[in-house]
Amino acid sequence: MENQIFELQYAMDTFYFLVCGALVMWMAAGFAMLEAGLVRSKNTTEILTKNVALFAISCIMYLVVGYDIMYGGGIFLSGIESVDVDQVLADSKEAGFDGDSVYSGASDFFFQVVFVATAMSIVSGAVAERMKLWAFLAFAVVMTGVIYPMEGAWTWNGDDVFGMYNLGDLGFSDFAGSGIVHMAGAAAALAGVLLLGARKGKYGANGSVNAIPGANLPLATLGTFILWMGWFGFNGGSVLKLGDVNSAHSVAMVFLNTNAAAAGGAIAALLTARILFGKADLTMLLNGALAGLVAITAEPSTPTALQATLFGAIGGTLVVFSIITLDKLKIDDPVGAISVHGTCGLLGLMLVPFTNSGVTFSGQLIGALTIFVWVFAFSLIVWSVLKAVMGIRVSEEEEYEGVDIAECGMEAYPEFTKG
Repeated sequence: MENQIFELQYAMDTFYFLVCGALVMWMAAGFAMLEAGLVRSKNTTEILTKNVALFAISCIMYLVVGYDIMYGGGIFLSGIESVDVDQVLADSKEAGFDGDSVYSGASDFFFQVVFVATAMSIVSGAVAERMKLWAFLAFAVVMTGVIYPMEGAWTWNGDDVFGMYNLGDLGFSDFAGSGIVHMAGAAAALAGVLLLGARKGKYGANGSVNAIPGANLPLATLGTFILWMGWFGFNGGSVLKLGDVNSAHSVAMVFLNTNAAAAGGAIAALLTARILFGKADLTMLLNGALAGLVAITAEPSTPTALQATLFGAIGGTLVVFSIITLDKLKIDDPVGAISVHGTCGLLGLMLVPFTNSGVTFSGQLIGALTIFVWVFAFSLIVWSVLKAVMGIRVSEEEEYEGVDIAECGMEAYPEFTKG
């Protein structure tokens, strides 16, 4: 009887994990649509190519080396052994899990690998419209194979940072990745943007900021809704299990709070834009919803629904000011990725101690600094090497004509540009 109950819980937890992983994979489509909508039409094919290719690269690199670095469980050559029910049940009890939190190792890999792809997708939008395709893909190999797995090992796996300290022991917690995934992706993006420079015509000689509108706002809106939906798998799956009463309740609260934070972020960004610009800015509304989602990701299980809404609203307000500030600093981010995922990722980490008494502000700050410094510094080195070896920016003529033709040899909307 005990084995039968365990097998049922094992099946439920594994299936739940896989479904949540599939939802997170669907976020790749959200990033692709969002970025395709916020770039100019002459750069659409290339941004879509990047998003599909980076997902494939992420899956391969994490399978070959990344998962082994992060969790010490290489599966590329050895594979996943079949399950011995009695042994797994015994191991579960020995670990103190009482048989209700064990799932297939293959499902764990699948859930983790789509997180890697999410981190890399953040970089794609920030460097859009002027980066060489193959330089970007070369960076994706290093980011998903080494940079992300290393900081993931120090956080979710609990390894020591260069043998000096363990982030978990310092009171650091990041439930689903506000810092580990989102801020890390933004740090890598920031390093690339600083070396890459702004798009031609974005900033005037007198310090003015020239708006460069995206080509397809309906597509960007669709992408935002896809991301919003996928986030339920992102945060909900991070509960890791479903097969007992407490876990099921936790999953429900995570779903509720994730949705509330997104709504709070969207409304706050809309109102902030109305006050600052006198208009209802759709792009700020979209980024506000995403900012709320990023902010709640560090801890969606312990806040009340009211707190989650307020946390999302703080993120939605902050992202508007962050985008404005980066423009004043002439840091050109076509889709606002650095602000949404970086600034609000840090916010999410620093909000955790307000609802989780086991987490400290000092631990969160040290964890955030560790993640940012590691990812930014290593990324800056990789981007610099790529710049020296193959160049990372297309020519001025290619940028003017659009990277679709220069990098892919085709256009996304040929009927609108051909006579």
